[in-house]
Amino acid sequence: MLEALTGTGLATAAGLNAYIPLLVIGLTARYTDWINLPSSWAWLSNGWVVLILIVLLAVEFIADKIPAVDTVNDFLQTLVRPTAGGMAFAAGSGSETVTVSDPADLFTQKLWVPIVIGLLIALTVHGAKATARPVVNVATAGIGAPLVSTAEDITSTGLSFVAILIPILVILFLVAFVWLFFRWRKRRRTRRLNSTPAA
Repeated sequence: MLEALTGTGLATAAGLNAYIPLLVIGLTARYTDWINLPSSWAWLSNGWVVLILIVLLAVEFIADKIPAVDTVNDFLQTLVRPTAGGMAFAAGSGSETVTVSDPADLFTQKLWVPIVIGLLIALTVHGAKATARPVVNVATAGIGAPLVSTAEDITSTGLSFVAILIPILVILFLVAFVWLFFRWRKRRRTRRLNSTPAA
């Protein structure tokens, strides 16, 4: 149960930013005892992999805060974020962490299962993000792009650490995320109906 929540939290974080959860996994596995990666994912803590993730994160960090460029970036990330989500779910759910000492056999023996689950989770979150960002840019004349992007980065970072250290809190985040997304859609629909001229 907890390992599934760890994987879910990391995959959700990847839907917001592909590189943050992978970097958190790699750094915590390399420099702490918070997470012990299974042998199939131990390469995530390799120094070169960590360095590459830092460079990719820097590019993503800048691109995602520039209006219009963020939309192009979201398009390009349509393959990257779900892939990262699959990797993050598989690595996280198959690891021993401060709360999980014996990961479920399903996640360690059938590697494709957690990858597919993580891919679908990250793809869903990415889809919500990619749908909302152009609307935010138009509504705020681009001013909202860096603010929303920074909030997404902070959320992705916090959720990545929570998924590893206190995975039960992932449930609260998911409930809040779904509630906020549907509330945003409802407000958007209401505004559209109110702005439609009467026949």
